[in-house]
Amino acid sequence: EATSKDGTTIKYFLVYKGDLPTNVPTLLYGYGGFEISLTPGYQALTGVAWLEKGFAYVVANIRGGGEYGPSWHQAALKEKRHKAYEDFEAVGLDLVEKGITSKSKLACYGGSNGGLLVGNMLTRTPEMWGAIICAVPLLDMRRYTKLLAGASWMGEYGNPDIPEEWDFIQTFSPYHMLDEKRKYPPVLFTTSTRDDRVHPAHARKMVKRMNDMGFGRTTHYWENIEGGHGGSSTNDQKAYSETLKYMFLYTYLNK
Repeated sequence: EATSKDGTTIKYFLVYKGDLPTNVPTLLYGYGGFEISLTPGYQALTGVAWLEKGFAYVVANIRGGGEYGPSWHQAALKEKRHKAYEDFEAVGLDLVEKGITSKSKLACYGGSNGGLLVGNMLTRTPEMWGAIICAVPLLDMRRYTKLLAGASWMGEYGNPDIPEEWDFIQTFSPYHMLDEKRKYPPVLFTTSTRDDRVHPAHARKMVKRMNDMGFGRTTHYWENIEGGHGGSSTNDQKAYSETLKYMFLYTYLNK
């Protein structure tokens, strides 16, 4: 377990093969939204592509999720969204402090609302991460309500068209928080042309802005033309996208 900035205890699942690992590439996964609980489950691909290599996999039970009931979800709504991000950062720091990994070997991964989570890791604490995978993400929170299903999520994030709500929303809008004076870790953005839930414009715009700021060398982008919000519509497409993800991690973390 880790201790968040406000003293809240944050539980996480650490998965590895054999003895407790020391300073190994570690992939931290999170979501933290919509009262969705992250619980243990069998992931064959994670086992074959990651754990069998002696690496570590971590699932964080941050606020915004439903692991500890409605209050755990409500603790990270709207102006309290930063609590979810502080929780996730606390888990990452705990893994480093315990010697399981180091910042250069620590990656984070999330999709959809989890893409917003790791997008905020990119802009809030870029020095913490060796690599970031940001899948089918929300990133432009100024316009998210205008794109596809976004208007239905105002109960979670707030309404950017209300000035006093935009005041706090903009603090967790990665697209608006990018700073050309900062140094960012390697990042892989993935999306789908046919995503009918989170518009691919979020990822497209983020990559364009990062390229314009001079971060193109380590900013990677993959857009599948099929697959919807899941990102893939066939096993072949899923295999390809997962290969991209793990090759990206092998390249930047296993040095």
